[in-house]
Amino acid sequence: MTVKVSVVVPVYNPGPYIEDCIASLLRQSLPDDEYEAVFVDDGSTDETPTRLDELAARHPHMRVLHQENSGWSGKPRNVGIEAARGEFVMFVDNDDWLGDEALERMYAYGVEHQADVVIGKMAGKGRPVPLELFRVNRPRADVMNAPLIDSLTPHKMFRRSFLDERRLRFPEGRRRLEDHVFVTEAYLTAGSVAVLSDYVCYYHVKREDASNAGFQRIDPVGYFRNLREALDVVEKYTEPGPLRDRLYRRWFRNEMIERMRGGRLLGWPEDYRHEMFREIHKVAVERFGPGVMTGMLPTQQVVGALIKADRYPDIEALARWEKDIRPGAELTGLEWEGGTLRLAFTGEMRVSKEPMTFLHKGEEGLLDIPIETAGRDVVALQDADMSARTGKTKIDLVVRERSTAAEFYQPVEFTRQRMDGQEADRFRLVLRATATIDPQSAAGGAPLTRGIWDVFVRIHICGWTKETRLGAVRSEAARAGRRAAFLGEPARLVLPYWTEPHGNLSLDVGQATSRFAYDLADLGVREVRVDGADLVAHLPVQVAEEAEALLHLSGNAGAERTVTARAVVTAAEGRSGSVLRAGLSDPELAEGDWRLELSLCDEPERRTRLPLVLIVGPGGAFCLRRPHEGAAQHPVPPPRKPRPGLLRRAMRRAQRLTAR
Repeated sequence: MTVKVSVVVPVYNPGPYIEDCIASLLRQSLPDDEYEAVFVDDGSTDETPTRLDELAARHPHMRVLHQENSGWSGKPRNVGIEAARGEFVMFVDNDDWLGDEALERMYAYGVEHQADVVIGKMAGKGRPVPLELFRVNRPRADVMNAPLIDSLTPHKMFRRSFLDERRLRFPEGRRRLEDHVFVTEAYLTAGSVAVLSDYVCYYHVKREDASNAGFQRIDPVGYFRNLREALDVVEKYTEPGPLRDRLYRRWFRNEMIERMRGGRLLGWPEDYRHEMFREIHKVAVERFGPGVMTGMLPTQQVVGALIKADRYPDIEALARWEKDIRPGAELTGLEWEGGTLRLAFTGEMRVSKEPMTFLHKGEEGLLDIPIETAGRDVVALQDADMSARTGKTKIDLVVRERSTAAEFYQPVEFTRQRMDGQEADRFRLVLRATATIDPQSAAGGAPLTRGIWDVFVRIHICGWTKETRLGAVRSEAARAGRRAAFLGEPARLVLPYWTEPHGNLSLDVGQATSRFAYDLADLGVREVRVDGADLVAHLPVQVAEEAEALLHLSGNAGAERTVTARAVVTAAEGRSGSVLRAGLSDPELAEGDWRLELSLCDEPERRTRLPLVLIVGPGGAFCLRRPHEGAAQHPVPPPRKPRPGLLRRAMRRAQRLTAR
């Protein structure tokens, strides 16, 4: 069969970090004869060459090419392109890995939409990845209708015929930003670009030793010389005007302005800061006209104006103030409505633990930042916007899977509220939001996978985008509304819980933890009782309609019985949650103590111990008690057909007792 995708992996001394990459390639859902992996070993000196040769010997669709060290990843990627036999070429770094269905989904999406470039949703483990680009699927994207320019890493799928027709290859040699040059030209010459956002295809991983090439300190002179080459590509394919300015804006913002802000700037030695500033100033003055800053957020425009005006002291003063900016959020409501978790929360920015304030001036207000008068005059001369743009502030809710960092935006509605500051000429800006998390569709339309999903609030105000965990600050109503839910068919457990020790909100999906036992730890004979031949339990668990579960009974000498139980929603006896009923008459239960455990039908091995023991007495009588305690209620015999003789004797005994 024709090879659909060739995965090109440049390799240099990855050590054990390559194992996750290899494993993900072997797990791909595409049949083995429809894709290949081409590992290009760039002169590795560790055990990797032997490891790859052994891999290729066992798996015919895994290929290895060896070459002398070239100094960077451009040449091995080009060698991989030449060796590729696939209709599409996908680039993967040796310390990253793919989602199991990444190649199948990206290839199908690219073919369906006749794309020359296919970008799959990315997740970052300790590394930043584009966020806005992956809010929705974009079947026909370009640099005008989508923020493509925010994603310039090469970890995408490219149609091989497109690369050959355009003679598109990576710059080679020991250099930086070769991927910016390659990907920018691809965007500007592609017939179509498709963005797949409803499945995480690519996982960027920061090594524990932070030895990824992209995390090494840059040489400012060489770095910005290479950056100019990316700007040259934009200049080659665009005319002067709004589009070119919009594209240039990406490099001015990400590679220059953001390096001059907050803790990022202050974390460098002083001499290195000045060297970096000098090179950034040169490029800004040489290449970026007034239109490049237009459209940036206000704080970015301020820093950009100070860079162009060569005012480093003002930049450092602003960075010292910015490093103390933190987001703040309070969870004010939490409850299940049907199968959907509804949240209410507020968010605002804080500076040195105090609310951030803005100056009253005009409809939008003004930024209240510590710049000297001379610096403000320079900013004004360059027409930089210092308005607070309060009407464009927003707040997002994101769920992120802890082990993979896969994240998804959730539906949010919010309002903006101005509140008086401590001084009459200043005001605070508070965002009040409600959001929903439907575990059956929260992962881009698909159910949340089994695991721990942390809940984050992301606040966007005036050029600062900060995120924080939600839940550590919470109201009593939010605390009282937290409970587990049985959702779907077959049912699975979704448990909101507070993390330790910080008390943040997370979701345990599919019993990835043992925390459900804590929710059931307070069950007693008031919540669990024997009703005839049934065990009836009032559980602090939400069910949308009806859920089926299993009650496991473990007795002496390894005896075990399993009973099907049904849970239905109830508010009986003033208790919200659900009532679960399991029949005890079917299984043969010998006399003695029986431990009780609860599981869901699709995962019977994931059991949660109930804090009660069922005691079966003589004649099949039942009672319940807590472990290591006396009987919690008198034995209740199972229902049976009454015998006339026994009934007459009981009546005579009752008459004698009454006569006394």
